Amino acid sequence: MNFSEVSCKEFVSVLGSKAPVPGGGGASALVGAVGTALGNMVGALTIGKKKYADVEADMQRLHKEAERLQGELLALVQRDAEEFEPLSKAYGLPQNTDAEKAEKDRIMEGALKAACGVPFEIMEKCAEAIKLQEEYAAKGSKLAVSDAGVGVLFCKAALAGASLNVYINTKAMKDRTYAEDINRKTDALLGEYAPLADRIFESVKGQLKG
Repeated sequence: MNFSEVSCKEFVSVLGSKAPVPGGGGASALVGAVGTALGNMVGALTIGKKKYADVEADMQRLHKEAERLQGELLALVQRDAEEFEPLSKAYGLPQNTDAEKAEKDRIMEGALKAACGVPFEIMEKCAEAIKLQEEYAAKGSKLAVSDAGVGVLFCKAALAGASLNVYINTKAMKDRTYAEDINRKTDALLGEYAPLADRIFESVKGQLKG
């Protein structure tokens, strides 16, 4: 099953079941794609309007970037499921002998690193999307600015959600040097882009409340 192509109803149904995938990582990628699309809608409603002719080139540029990010985040919905499946199987490997334990540790370590990589990539894409929302909120049509506010909230939720899927995997790693390096990078993304998302949201709220 390709989770980036199924219906919303089917995705939510499988997500709420005991099936190991999709999980929080895939859901975060989907939420990030939706958030990015909301910003893109602001741009679509701005392009071609005489009132916003001075930002036409910016909106065209943002549209191309948002389209790319939407596609990449949707692809990561499926990739997250694909990378988690080997890890799910690794947890069930036998460990009755020292040899079996060593083999399980070896397979687990590789599977943990692979499973960790996708949510970190989701975070990177969401960070890019948050920067786009900043421009959409500042330059886009005031009639649609609320959608930029909703979009940035979704992108922040996806950023934070994906971080938890990084941390749960790094926690189980035996290679602590590798794990701590990924944790530092994850902390840095959260530390920079979650506050930025908050500022963008507050800016949008200020515009709406007047």
